[in-house]
Amino acid sequence: MNTELIELARKYVEEECKKESNFFGISAYNYHFVSTVRYARQLAREAGANEEIVAIAAWLHDIGSIMGDYENHHTSGAEIAERFLAGQGYPKDKTEAVKHCIIAHRGSKDIPRKTVEAECIANADAMSHFDNIGSLFNLALVTRKLETEEAVKFVRGKLDRSYKKLTLRAKIIIKPKYEAAMLLLK
Repeated sequence: MNTELIELARKYVEEECKKESNFFGISAYNYHFVSTVRYARQLAREAGANEEIVAIAAWLHDIGSIMGDYENHHTSGAEIAERFLAGQGYPKDKTEAVKHCIIAHRGSKDIPRKTVEAECIANADAMSHFDNIGSLFNLALVTRKLETEEAVKFVRGKLDRSYKKLTLRAKIIIKPKYEAAMLLLK
């Protein structure tokens, strides 16, 4: 496993998250990326997926969004990842696997996930939302400037959509958090 490259990807994302141009602020790193990577690696180990591909893709999965392209961050993120990985001399076949994970991670776009690694990233991305409900409220109230009722609806909707897109294994892991959140946000 290329731990040096995984660490470079982590540092790259952290630095991009620290920039003032990042709409989501450093909390995207602290409360989304870190959690996503943790879940992705757990799922990769359990599924026998390539943990190196999964770890790199987990760090880079939302890079397009934090660099300003939220609407198409799955495609712009894959392009950014390709340039980043090419600059590190990463093999083309592995780069393509990382790009597929990034492109296919969006539940709202219904893009087929052709690999177990892509399933790991899509699941981990959604699962991370349940660890960081406070950051979802921050996104709703502070960043998007929603009123309280709208913010509750936004968070509840985000969590419900996230749960519904999970595979069975991921649902089993996250179900207690999902049920607790839905009870509190009722």
